[in-house]
Amino acid sequence: MPVIYIVILVITVLLVLYVIGIYNKLVNLRNRFQNAFAQIEVQLKRRYDLIPNLVEAAKAYLSHERETLEAVVAARNFAMTGLKAATAQPGNIEAMAQLGQAEGVLGNAMSRLNVVMEAYPDLKASQNMQQLSEELTSTENKVAFARQAFNDSVMTYNTYKQSFPPILFASVFGHSANASLLEFADSAQIQDAPKVLFN
Repeated sequence: MPVIYIVILVITVLLVLYVIGIYNKLVNLRNRFQNAFAQIEVQLKRRYDLIPNLVEAAKAYLSHERETLEAVVAARNFAMTGLKAATAQPGNIEAMAQLGQAEGVLGNAMSRLNVVMEAYPDLKASQNMQQLSEELTSTENKVAFARQAFNDSVMTYNTYKQSFPPILFASVFGHSANASLLEFADSAQIQDAPKVLFN
């Protein structure tokens, strides 16, 4: 009779340790995607800090393009608001969608600014403008890498959470909602093959 109690006790301890392992892995994976989002935040803040410098450098050349410059500043401020919401809740579906939308607005405003700047060779030749453009391009690349790392971490978290047996315990441990990927407006454009037309 005592042997049965020992076997039951050992099995119970092993099950408890297994459940603790599931809990710890869920926490670990959530912390990883939150840390990955912090890396996005760092790069986006750097980008947002560079944009006013770019606008200021362009002002002297683009005095009659005031509307374009104001649109860039407004889009930057909108994106900063989206980043604050996403920073408060990394992985939250609404926060990620808001940030993605804000980044799309900013991307469109920056594209319009780039088109306008193309018409001003003196502006493009300015060493200050070249340096700022180079820093922005470098930061854009870092944002893309950080976003990929975040999305990979979110995918790992969601996959583990939805697998068996963690799915049995995830909601009990406070991991009921899936984390959301961060997709910018360019994500759909990148996935679509470019259309080439010959006349």
